[in-house]
Amino acid sequence: MAGARYSARDITILDGLDPVRRRPGMYIGGTGKDGLHHLVREIVDNAVDEVIAGHATAISVRLSADGRTVTVTDNGRGIPVDIHPEAGRPALEVILTTLHAGAKFDNGSYKTSGGLHGVGSSVVNALSERLVATVRRDGAEWRQEFRRGRPRGKLKRLRAHRGHGTTIEFTPDPEIFGEETFEAERILEHLETAAYLHRGLTIAFKDEGSGEKREIRHDDGVRDYLAHEVAGLGVAPVGEGVFALERDDEMRIDLALCWTEHTRERTRSFVNGIPTRDGGTHEQGLRDAVVKAIRNYVETHDGAVPKRVRLTAEDIREGLVAVLSVFHPDPQFQGQTKDRFNNPEARALVDAAVRPTLEQWLHAHRSHADAILGRIVLAARARLASRAAGNEVRRKSAANRRLNLPGKLADCSVTDPTRAELFIVEGDSAGGSAKQGRDRRTQAILPLRGKVLNAERASLRTVLANHELSDIVKALGCGIGRDLDLSRLRYHKVILLMDADSDGNHIATLLLAFFYRYLKPLVDGGYVYLAQPPLYRIQAGSKTLWAADDAEKARILKRLPPRTRPEISRFKGLGEMMPRTLFETTLDPRRRRLLRVTIPDGTHVEADQVMRDLLGRDAAPRYRQILRHMEIVDSLDV
Repeated sequence: MAGARYSARDITILDGLDPVRRRPGMYIGGTGKDGLHHLVREIVDNAVDEVIAGHATAISVRLSADGRTVTVTDNGRGIPVDIHPEAGRPALEVILTTLHAGAKFDNGSYKTSGGLHGVGSSVVNALSERLVATVRRDGAEWRQEFRRGRPRGKLKRLRAHRGHGTTIEFTPDPEIFGEETFEAERILEHLETAAYLHRGLTIAFKDEGSGEKREIRHDDGVRDYLAHEVAGLGVAPVGEGVFALERDDEMRIDLALCWTEHTRERTRSFVNGIPTRDGGTHEQGLRDAVVKAIRNYVETHDGAVPKRVRLTAEDIREGLVAVLSVFHPDPQFQGQTKDRFNNPEARALVDAAVRPTLEQWLHAHRSHADAILGRIVLAARARLASRAAGNEVRRKSAANRRLNLPGKLADCSVTDPTRAELFIVEGDSAGGSAKQGRDRRTQAILPLRGKVLNAERASLRTVLANHELSDIVKALGCGIGRDLDLSRLRYHKVILLMDADSDGNHIATLLLAFFYRYLKPLVDGGYVYLAQPPLYRIQAGSKTLWAADDAEKARILKRLPPRTRPEISRFKGLGEMMPRTLFETTLDPRRRRLLRVTIPDGTHVEADQVMRDLLGRDAAPRYRQILRHMEIVDSLDV
């Protein structure tokens, strides 16, 4: 309010763990499912740090029957319980109630660790309705209980005990996370990764709700992880060749990689056991090393690559699948969620370790190397084919703007792409209604026939040969793949308009896979949208109301006056709508509802995994999704 006083009284000082409860997203990324499971990751990673330090060999994780409580136990040294000389309280209490308190700020207790900022355990404590820490060390068993980050009593010595280790049992606070509960599958995924990265580690998991018990151990470490990743892609290593490296100099490096027939490069990277989803300098070093090693091999072996073929770095890395795990004594991460590794020296260290070893491996395994070079040459030729296709659809001025455009495209008259919209419509019938109902100045219509090709399983060459997808590329005018140029994009709104039913959802998903895999800059730039046509028309007296789905229909009916007898009609498809109705409900910028397709920062790995699960060759993830969401599936009209 203008004139309001602003003084020292308006300054709030947050003590202890209050900042965490006030702004949890700053520490765990959010308060939804991802943030909730981040709590488990923090506690498990603390146990893993004991494994990295050589003091633990086993971890157990238990999920309660109601899915609200997780218990993590390790057989490490146990959190210290003696009195901290400065705080005057037990070290256990200091660690669990104080931000930036821990043993990982120097290399005395932990040479390498995933926990660096001294906030993991205390953040979990702050965001838990209840947390109980049990420690076995110094010949006794000790316990202390906390509520929302505050001690409920003093540290107690329970009994004499000869073992050692730590148990953390915590229940996230519903005031922070609402009714969210843990998912066994998500927890298991993180435990599997930990077992892959730390050979010799045994992890036991128990879900008390389902009764499931699992013991996880991977004696071949990152090699096993690579095999798991390649199998998930539904491909095999080119030439059956797998390169692996273990180095422990200035920075420990565990690496396994191979080339596959997959159309993209894929790297899973970790630092001190923490997944670096946004990559970082260690991944850059790996990319440098791979490109240099291949080029050195080609220079040494005359004729390994046809003379007219020029290999780019992207050609060399296409189809590469790698698992890279490094252990650094002083890692610098980007934020508490540690999604990106920032140590500049790591790039040179990884490059120097990998390049000569990979080059030597190629020379020693000529049959594998020749198969890999053949794969790379195919990638280069596909790139040239993509460029040629892009050149065919390029438009440089309004004068030639209708050259090479699909015959079934009903284009708009405006030449300014910022004002132009392209509706990609399901079916010729719906396309006909959309062409009649549209605003011809700014709205172009491209009808598609039937379900489009699954681009998740297709190569670029197959995509370009597909008539429907090729028409989309031609209409957009910006090229595809590596030759995509957003400055040539003809429409700054590309809107997927499908029927509001399960078939329409499937077609929309197939198109999203195409855009995500081959036209991703359009998604990243915010140019792709999903239209939200109505599924129901509700006539209540003189009022006409529209509902996109059953849930919205129920909400509308609930709001109507008690004695109203509405007439409800359901559209079988967009082709049933009169052109004017389609414009009023779906095309008119003043009244329509559009969903912009976005990938939030830090979730690209998850988005990639979702696309693979939904449309990849392996049907198992889809089966698990169906079981997990059975109630939703049962309600779909099929």
